[in-house]
Amino acid sequence: MSSVSRRLVWVLALCGLAAALTSLYAHYQMLAQPGYLSFCDINETVSCQQAYLSRFGSVRGVPVALYGVIFFGSVLVLAFLGEAGPAPVRESMPLYLFAAATVGLAVTLYMAYAAFFVLKAVCLMCLATYAAVIGLFIVSGLSRSMPPMTTLPRRLFGDLRELLARPALLSIVIVFLAGAVSAVAFFPDEASLRIRGAEQRAAQPVTSDQRSEFERFWDTQPRVTIPVPSDGAAVVIVKFTDVQCPQCGVMFFEMRPVLAKYQAQFPGAVKMITKDYPLQRECNSSILQPYHTAACEGAVAIRLARQRNKGDSLEEYLYSHQSTLSPASVKNAAFVIAGIQDFDLQYPRVIGEVKADVGLARLLGVSATPTFFVNGVRILAASPQTMDLAIAYELKKAGKIR
Repeated sequence: MSSVSRRLVWVLALCGLAAALTSLYAHYQMLAQPGYLSFCDINETVSCQQAYLSRFGSVRGVPVALYGVIFFGSVLVLAFLGEAGPAPVRESMPLYLFAAATVGLAVTLYMAYAAFFVLKAVCLMCLATYAAVIGLFIVSGLSRSMPPMTTLPRRLFGDLRELLARPALLSIVIVFLAGAVSAVAFFPDEASLRIRGAEQRAAQPVTSDQRSEFERFWDTQPRVTIPVPSDGAAVVIVKFTDVQCPQCGVMFFEMRPVLAKYQAQFPGAVKMITKDYPLQRECNSSILQPYHTAACEGAVAIRLARQRNKGDSLEEYLYSHQSTLSPASVKNAAFVIAGIQDFDLQYPRVIGEVKADVGLARLLGVSATPTFFVNGVRILAASPQTMDLAIAYELKKAGKIR
């Protein structure tokens, strides 16, 4: 590999590493501080959040960005061994780089397809990592000194023996591998991050000016009648949700401390009713694209779990594991958490109830999730602060708060 090619590998790997680290930081902040917007969240289409918080943004609860950090880190380790390693290792390095870049390119093509054609979103940081991977693939593939691919297994074992004879170089490889495994194994759990962020946001104070401004705005909003029982509650909240919708997961955790506060202060005065609006064509004909794949099963599973007083537990699990949800994993969770053994048998009946919610949502003009109605007033772009203000004002008008 020529000196120019080696320098290009270093530059591309460092640029890719910087983009992956930036993505990882933004993803972490979005989990720990719901509502956080990074510099690459420009609009609904050009949005890193759409990618990071989707089912494609994580693998078993670990952000894809972390795997990107590990990938570019491994390329840098290979580039270092190509400079400082023994002659046989330096000779094999173009082959190792090309093999790594080929795997990286396959992942990149899949993630690009998911972003552009499934999510219909453009993630700027993702584009930067795509460009770095493609560049590494081209630079390593054009290397004239690359040995035949068929020699890779033999060279790998031979080069491992070379490294075993050089403790300093071997220690670098071992430290990197140990760090990579530890980062994946000990990355903070998404559910705990979301709960912590929800508690922090719920505790943020609201000024009297903000409250007065909100009340003036609220009084101008139209109200609709929603056919749901109030059971004597002064404030009835109707939520349309989807278990695979990232923002629905955020609001699920953020609304917990808000509702708990009012339940403690005014028992029975506030009631939350959850309605289903899965963004999946199988149970919602308004959805034209294959956006979610397990939303219908998730809605049915939660309904069945509620019949066994396990609805809250299953709902929390599904929202905490959005990135890994599939029809099979939903059914398994329903069995493990709620003891549901006849899911497939019950599905045709319960999915009819889900479709009834979808029909109600259409009548109300709902087209996205989450959508909230507080005593018939629709809230767009809901946040815990907005919901808190709306509940407090409705309680005030009902004479519960003076």
